[in-house]
Amino acid sequence: MVIILTILAYFCVLLLFSHLTARRTHSNETFYRANRRSPWYMVAFGMVGASISGITFVSVPGMVMKTDMTYLQMCLGFIVGYFLVAFLLLPVYYRYNLTTIYSYLQRRLGERSYKTGASFFLLSKITGAAVRFFVVCILLQRFVLDGVGVPFWVTVPVMVLLIWLYTRKGGIKTLVWTDSFQTTCMFAALILIIYQVMAALGMSPSEAVAAIAHDSHSRLFVFDDWFSRQNFWKQFLSGIFVVIVMTGLDQDMMQKNLTCKTLREAQKDMCSYGFAFVPANLLFLSLGVLLLMLAQKQGMALPEAPDDLLPMFAASGAMGTGVVVLFTIGIVAASFSSADSALTAITTSLCVDILGKREDVRLRKRMHLLVAVVFMLFIIAFKAINSTSVIDAIYILCSYTYGPLLGLFAFSLLTRRAVDDRWVPWVCVASPLVCFAIDAATSHFTGYQFGYELLMLNGALTFWGLFCSKWRQNTSNETNDKRIS
Repeated sequence: MVIILTILAYFCVLLLFSHLTARRTHSNETFYRANRRSPWYMVAFGMVGASISGITFVSVPGMVMKTDMTYLQMCLGFIVGYFLVAFLLLPVYYRYNLTTIYSYLQRRLGERSYKTGASFFLLSKITGAAVRFFVVCILLQRFVLDGVGVPFWVTVPVMVLLIWLYTRKGGIKTLVWTDSFQTTCMFAALILIIYQVMAALGMSPSEAVAAIAHDSHSRLFVFDDWFSRQNFWKQFLSGIFVVIVMTGLDQDMMQKNLTCKTLREAQKDMCSYGFAFVPANLLFLSLGVLLLMLAQKQGMALPEAPDDLLPMFAASGAMGTGVVVLFTIGIVAASFSSADSALTAITTSLCVDILGKREDVRLRKRMHLLVAVVFMLFIIAFKAINSTSVIDAIYILCSYTYGPLLGLFAFSLLTRRAVDDRWVPWVCVASPLVCFAIDAATSHFTGYQFGYELLMLNGALTFWGLFCSKWRQNTSNETNDKRIS
């Protein structure tokens, strides 16, 4: 009962934020862009929480079981990526006063390129966001809600309904403030859980820092194994491109940044939360090391799945009801802050990019409700399938679908060359398929397994295809001219 009351109280606070931010206007300009009046520091702080999903909250501490603290290598790449987004992409978006970033493709390449980019975003976001939220719902169900008798088919609709309720009026204007609140709750929960673990180990903060530094799982860098997915250069370069694509080319992540008053404020926002990402993930990784120490001290067997490391202690009641409450607040805050922005971004892209009706308020409200329903159905479908392999396949699909976006924007920004707009959808569909074939062949014949660098390969293939599309058009025109002659 305490858990349910905690979630309800948390939601009431979010609903209060929604009422205060959207009580004066329900316009689409407010919903899509917050009238471009968001304080940059609020956006920056909230973006840290929005970048950390509920899966991250439980997965990053568990990473240390198999890969130590090497995830920080990618986080260092994130910083470079955020600076590139701030000084290469944001100036373009502000120059054209964009509501959705994919409308830039319409200006630069053509209508079909525009629709293709938006469609790939929608496919990636609805499936990826639904999977992430599904995993969080499963964790809450298994470790918390099953104990109080709440069935899964009730959990999902209620959680999605809560998100829809506080985002339906204010949209992105509400999210700027709710994300800041949720980031505060998430980090407060994280720090208090770390404090409880240190107390269980009998350590002071300085002793805990020293113990983490000398632990075998504190390894940060891998330079000697090029075949390892944890190789520094693989992780670092992948981190750069992951941020460029999954932040700079993602409407979900960029929509909040485009609510700042000026380009300069948006750049300060981007760089600030770029730097904040490293210490944030360092806290999660440190928690993972401390949990491994605690398991060893108490003689507990480690879980087979790394993602179960934190829930094994925090959600099982082994450390008391207070830690269960903190875990619930942390995971709900992390999951809500990413799911609510995904819901808003998908609605925005559907109305503006696909349907082309930016000013229609009634349509926006209907689409927002429809997206929430589809989101819920996706999650329930994942539960019905109940197969980890299917979920893994969806994650792989999302990683492939971001590649064409990278190629489209890279071609648009780095060249002045035109394309044959008719061939762009085919190029964007073919590139992931060719990328998959290359990955399978390379793994079979050489044993080398692509990691996040698949994203770069996919983008390069799309870039090359776009380049060749214009050549084909020119060749066809020359042939037609000869026939006419």
